[in-house]
Amino acid sequence: MSTRVLERWDVEDKAFWDAEGRAVAKRNLWISIPALLLSFAVWMVWSVVVVRLPEVGFKFNTDQLFWLAALPGLSGATLRIFYSFMVPIFGGRRWTAISTASLLVPAVGIGFAVQDPTTSYATMLVLALLCGFGGGNFASSMANISFFFPKDQKGTALGLNAGLGNLGVSTMQFVVPLVITAGVFGGLGGAPQHTARGASIWLQNAGFIWVPFVAICVVAAWFGMNDIASAKASFREQSIIFRRKHNWIMCWLYTGTFGSFIGFSAGLPLLIKAQFPGVDPVKYAFLGPLVGALARPVGGWLSDKLGGAKVTLWNFGAMAAFAGGVLFFLPRDGGAGSFAGFLAMFLLLFLTSGVGNGSTFRMIPVMFLTFHERLTQGQGAPGLAQARKDAAKESAAVIGFSSAVAAYGAFFIPRAFGISMKATGSPSWAFIGFILVYVSCIAITWWVYARRNAQMPC
Repeated sequence: MSTRVLERWDVEDKAFWDAEGRAVAKRNLWISIPALLLSFAVWMVWSVVVVRLPEVGFKFNTDQLFWLAALPGLSGATLRIFYSFMVPIFGGRRWTAISTASLLVPAVGIGFAVQDPTTSYATMLVLALLCGFGGGNFASSMANISFFFPKDQKGTALGLNAGLGNLGVSTMQFVVPLVITAGVFGGLGGAPQHTARGASIWLQNAGFIWVPFVAICVVAAWFGMNDIASAKASFREQSIIFRRKHNWIMCWLYTGTFGSFIGFSAGLPLLIKAQFPGVDPVKYAFLGPLVGALARPVGGWLSDKLGGAKVTLWNFGAMAAFAGGVLFFLPRDGGAGSFAGFLAMFLLLFLTSGVGNGSTFRMIPVMFLTFHERLTQGQGAPGLAQARKDAAKESAAVIGFSSAVAAYGAFFIPRAFGISMKATGSPSWAFIGFILVYVSCIAITWWVYARRNAQMPC
C-alpha cells in the first residue's frame, strides 16, 4: 500500500494528533490552499475580462457581458454538487491533483479566444461555463480538509483553507489588470490588442498567467498530499445527507454568506461601471473579495471560541444593515449617489460575508458530531468511535453540498443586478431582495441553533 494512503487516522485521539496527525494535516492544508486560490482565480476571471472586452473590439451589450460574468457561477455551483462526493470516492490527493489540472482548459482557452474580436459569443459562453471547474473545486477541497483536523480546530482550519483560497478572487482582480499591460510571455503569448484610445493590452494574459502556477500545484498535490483510508465512502453512503434536515438548513444559511461573497465578487466590477461611470472599476473591485477572504479565518476562529451559531446570528444582522447602507448610497432620482459611501458599505458587506462563511462552516461538523453522539449514546467506546466516523463523513458531504448550493449566488446575484437595472434602471430592488434573505437567515439561525434550548446548539 502506498505511503500516501493513511491507513490509521484518528484526529480526536490527542496522542495520535500530537505524535503524527498535526504535521500531516498541516502539510495537506498548505498544499490545498494555493490550489484552491488558483481555482477561485480562474473561476472569477471573467469578472475582469468582461470589463475589457469592449475596449478590444468585442461588440457585446451590457446584458451579454453580465451573462458572461454570471455563467461561471452557474456551472461552478452545479459542478460542486458532484464534487461534494468525490473525495471519499477517489481520495483527496488524487482528486485535488485531477481537479486542479482541469483549470488549464479554460485558462488556455481564454488566452486564445480574447486575441480575436471575431470570436463568437457562443464560444465565449462555453469558456465562461468551463471556468466553473474552478468553482467546483471548492466543494471537494473543503470536504477533504475537514477530514484532517479535530473538532476543536476545524473552524480555524476550514477558515484558513477557504479564506486564503478565496483570496484567489482578489488576487486575480489585482493581478490581471497589471499583467494585461505588458507582454509577459513575449512572442509565446501573442500580439497585443489595441484599444480605441491607442493603448496596447495583452488581454490573453488574463488566462495564460495562471498556467505555470496551476502546473506546479498539480505536481505538489500528487506527490505531497495524502488519501485517508477511513474516509472512503460510496455515493450511496454519503447520500444519507439528503435525509438530514440540517443539511438543507445549512444550505440556506451558507447561501446567505458565501452566496453573497461570490455573487458580489462576480458582479461588483460591472455594477460599479454601470452606476458610477466615471470610476474605473478594476481599481477598486479587488478590495471587496480581499476583505471577505481575510475575514473568513477570523470567522472560523471566533466561532471556535464563542460558538458558530452565536457568531452567525449577529453577523446576519450586520449584513442586512450594510446591504441597506449600499442601497442608501446608490444613485437615484437623478442624483449621482456617493461612490465613497457605496464602496465603504460594500467593503463592510464583504467583511461580514467572510466572517459568516467561517462561522457557518464551523457549525456543520459540530452539529453532526452532536447528532451522531446522541444516536449512539449508551453504546460505550465503540459507539463513540462509530459516531465520530459517521459524523466526519456526513459533515464533509454537507460542507461540500452546501457550498454547491451557495455557489449559485455567483450566477443569481449578477443576474439580479442585470434584471433589476433592465426593469427599473437601478439595482435597488436586487438589494431589497438580499436584505429579505438576510432577515430570513437571522430568524432560522436563532430558532434552530442559537436560542436557549435550541434543538441543535452549535
